Amino acid sequence: MIDGNGNSTSYSQKQELLLTNARIVTMVSGSQGYLVSQPTDLYVKAGKLHALPNQLPADTPIYDCKYKLVTPGFIDCHTHLVYAGNRANEFEMRLNGMPYSEIARQGGGILATVKATRAATQNELVEYALPRLDGLIRSGVTTVEIKSGYGLTLKDEIKMLRAAKALQDRRKVNVVTTLLAAHAVPPEYQGKSDDYIRLICEEIIPMVAEERLASSVDVFCESIGFNLQQTEKVFITAKQYGLNVKGHTEQLSNLGGTALTAKYKGLSADHIEYLDGEGVSALANSDTVATLLPGAFYFLKETQLPPIKLLRQRKIPMAIATDVNPGTSPFSDLTMMMNMSCTLFGLTPEEALRGVTCHAAKALGLAKVKGQIQHGFDADLAIWDVEHPADFSYQQGIARLTARVVNGEVEHV
Repeated sequence: MIDGNGNSTSYSQKQELLLTNARIVTMVSGSQGYLVSQPTDLYVKAGKLHALPNQLPADTPIYDCKYKLVTPGFIDCHTHLVYAGNRANEFEMRLNGMPYSEIARQGGGILATVKATRAATQNELVEYALPRLDGLIRSGVTTVEIKSGYGLTLKDEIKMLRAAKALQDRRKVNVVTTLLAAHAVPPEYQGKSDDYIRLICEEIIPMVAEERLASSVDVFCESIGFNLQQTEKVFITAKQYGLNVKGHTEQLSNLGGTALTAKYKGLSADHIEYLDGEGVSALANSDTVATLLPGAFYFLKETQLPPIKLLRQRKIPMAIATDVNPGTSPFSDLTMMMNMSCTLFGLTPEEALRGVTCHAAKALGLAKVKGQIQHGFDADLAIWDVEHPADFSYQQGIARLTARVVNGEVEHV
């Protein structure tokens, strides 16, 4: 028996587990999902949540939650967690007045990260990513999406995806991988972006699909990334290989990338600050999630807000993610993003919590197994020393997480 005060303890997914005295927030659809329950018990078997049986085996492990708040494990559905290098110097240069164009001319920007990532080994990329992943774990994350996109060659994109998957061997966390080879035009393809798209479609996507290194393919559809025609070619190829699609869309301008993502039944359209009514209607007529990335909005001092009111009116699910990356969102705290989504974008604390649970699960194609506390779902939970779920979006800088349950295994923080 465990009282919640001992050392790190884990249970095999094949074992049963009873969590007692839990005040749960289920996050099921409807207003009831945000209400805090009376103290109750949760039963776990083989890594899944089940109805409490009439009789438990005498040796069933018990974890006493001691009336703490229990939520679904948080899900960070958009990160660039795996990369090498550091761009703090660029941050300082920008604040001292140097324009980004000059920084890029001097070898900075995304291509600086590409150069460092290409030079790193797979093991080095894992080691570099661990501190960032630990930050997410401390903010209650049990599932994280990790994109490639700083290799931009067949060899280096695969190296990144393998490093992302290897993180599951180092930490108790679920990793979902996404191919983002169409992140930027690599230096050797400058002026030949169509040729690079051909490489992605003819070599990179087939290899990634064959080795099952990613479940989705993403494209940065933007004036400084790839146009609609190029994006569509990548989407068509991804679908042909049985992979889901996602889009970095409408971050800096309105190209129609969100509508294109919805047309191809994309899991999510992310950023969307410049999304217009037509794009919102495309989302409303699809199952595509709108993913908000307030960290990048904050870090870049953007002023164009995503159309929150319209998204809310059309009942489009809004996910929230950190967008962890070295250039525009160097933040590894998902609860901070919840606060930013409320203070910068005007979300309610309930919308913010749904954004990192049930809606984030939907943005990864996992809506039927993660992001809610209910029978049949994965036993991914976060146990918090807070009274009310609004506290996640309200107070920052205080350690509130006491334990996580990942695939039915308890781990103390």
